[in-house]
Amino acid sequence: MSRKVVLAINAAWNIANFRGGLIRGLQADGWEVVAMAPRDAHVPRVEALGCRFVELPMQGSGTNPWQDLMLYRRFKAALAAERPAAFLGFTIKPNVYGSLAAHSLGIPVINNIAGLGTAFIRTNWLTAVAHLLYRLALRRSHRVLFQNEEDRSRFVEARLVQRARTQRVPGSGVDLAAFVPVPLPAFGPARPMRFLFIGRLLRDKGVPELAIAARALRAQGANIEVRLLGFLDVDNPSAISRAEIEAWQAEGVLEYLGSTDDVRPHIAAAHCVVLPSYYREGVPRTLLEAAAMARPLIACDSVGCRDAVDDGVNGFLVRVRDASDLSQQMLRFAALGDDQREAMARASRRKAEREFDEQFVIDAYRRLLRDLGGV
Repeated sequence: MSRKVVLAINAAWNIANFRGGLIRGLQADGWEVVAMAPRDAHVPRVEALGCRFVELPMQGSGTNPWQDLMLYRRFKAALAAERPAAFLGFTIKPNVYGSLAAHSLGIPVINNIAGLGTAFIRTNWLTAVAHLLYRLALRRSHRVLFQNEEDRSRFVEARLVQRARTQRVPGSGVDLAAFVPVPLPAFGPARPMRFLFIGRLLRDKGVPELAIAARALRAQGANIEVRLLGFLDVDNPSAISRAEIEAWQAEGVLEYLGSTDDVRPHIAAAHCVVLPSYYREGVPRTLLEAAAMARPLIACDSVGCRDAVDDGVNGFLVRVRDASDLSQQMLRFAALGDDQREAMARASRRKAEREFDEQFVIDAYRRLLRDLGGV
């Protein structure tokens, strides 16, 4: 049997930031890992992981049928050339068109459904198309992994996949050795309570609600600071514009930090990580990384986000699209005593260790590849 696996995602950045542990784990078992994705500035980081990179252009959010047909053909040609023992698909287009191409070549498929995204937030023609494509793509997969039980149940109930072919994994996991606990910063009159958002700057991730909440807290004279860390100008209909960010900064509502390959210094400088997302997350990696570094969390009571937060224990859940509730929970957190915030911080780290260790995910893939006949 071939000792090669192909891992396909919609961005080299995604591979470098979220799949390094899986790649190293598979390599330790003797697998050759080939990474397929569009080329971007992070390809050298992917290659530094020791895997071979194969450029595979794709539009992350396009719906042009001709371009999608071309993507299917590119996947089929690339997989025919590699002939791997298994195809590991992540993100929507590799999970659909990569899986269809792999099935046509008799290559076993393991899918990872890391959240459902915009097509499943609003019910419209795009939702119907997504259902059809997923049903075709997943029906012959060896296993379809879900990062939360709600997404798994939705796919099964919609008959997009048979439950017997599904399995739950704890998000994409977090490297507990790389993301280690850091003491909370001091807080006082000269040191504001610092809230940090990490993620793509999208409306569906609750960025406008966060700006409204920050404005309300500022008007109340609260001693707080809100920072945003993440990509601007993304290819997404829900994207926040640079002009909006600049206007919020000029108003003094929040501070934009740009993007980074290493979020740890920013998490260490924050008292709390906040993610008011209703994007149909899998389990947001940013919340897991923050929890591993012993940071309390504030997140929407939405699919995926609620998996990372035990309300009142390691943080607070807020109502979806409710800027007023968000501001109240941020103010509630700021009003806690030092001992209470530190107890939440410790609870976050314990939850990360108990539920979201990256090793759980790596071991799941190891078992599935052994099921296929790998040693």
